[in-house]
Amino acid sequence: MSLDNERNGGLYGGSGETRTRLPEGEGGGQDVYGGGRRSGRSSSRSLVTVVGVVVLLIAAIAFANRGGDSSGEGDDAGKKPGANPTAASGTKPVDGKTSGIPSGYAKTAQGAQSAAANYAVALGSADMFDKTKRDGVLQTVMAPSSVNSFKAELDRAYGPGFYKNVGLNEDGSTPKGYKFVSRTSPIGTTVTAFSGQKATVEVWCSGLLGLAGERSTKPVTSSWFTMTMKLVWVGGDWKAATHSQKDGPAPVPGDDRASGSDDIAKAVEGYGGFTYAR
Repeated sequence: MSLDNERNGGLYGGSGETRTRLPEGEGGGQDVYGGGRRSGRSSSRSLVTVVGVVVLLIAAIAFANRGGDSSGEGDDAGKKPGANPTAASGTKPVDGKTSGIPSGYAKTAQGAQSAAANYAVALGSADMFDKTKRDGVLQTVMAPSSVNSFKAELDRAYGPGFYKNVGLNEDGSTPKGYKFVSRTSPIGTTVTAFSGQKATVEVWCSGLLGLAGERSTKPVTSSWFTMTMKLVWVGGDWKAATHSQKDGPAPVPGDDRASGSDDIAKAVEGYGGFTYAR
């Protein structure tokens, strides 16, 4: 989360449909979603086109899913295509937790990504607005050599002015009758550097921040930002040595109708978070 201003951004958009637009017949006929009638020749040609597309799709799927066939020639024979960079690896989430935060990651690039994603959630949570809870989060996710400097930095940042700016009381407490919301959800991760003992991971996130309440002047808004973490392998786990944040990339806001404050408060209380694994 940003320390010098509120996070603002677009609302989530809905899912769309994928349509195959068939070739228009001769003479400027309407497309398949129009109301015009096509001639028998145009309909036949459209049917052939659709069948051709389906055959190509089946062939592509079969090629992508074929197993390791040793009968092929060349060094690449039998190898499956590499996973898309944004696809899940299939690695199971970690089983352990320290102070409620997932811990015990593999000493791999994937393990570093999982650690960065879960640490982004912790560093963007409402616990960061409480001094005692914040110190606990830093003790868990930060490398021992970085804890004290980050504590001092954040103690200066989380002052009366900052609390007031996000709608809280000057001591960081939530005004009576309101629900304070601060939640971070990783969208994806990427490793920009890895050496076995160190890793730099970028985490693309969506965030929620604000006060849910009938007369809130700081309503809950969404934002998009990218957090960069430099991780080190220490004590048998990945820990964050530094972390920074920049805005975006943010998608175009959707057409969703904003929910009422009660719905937002109930959603935050009723829906728990996830343990993220790459």
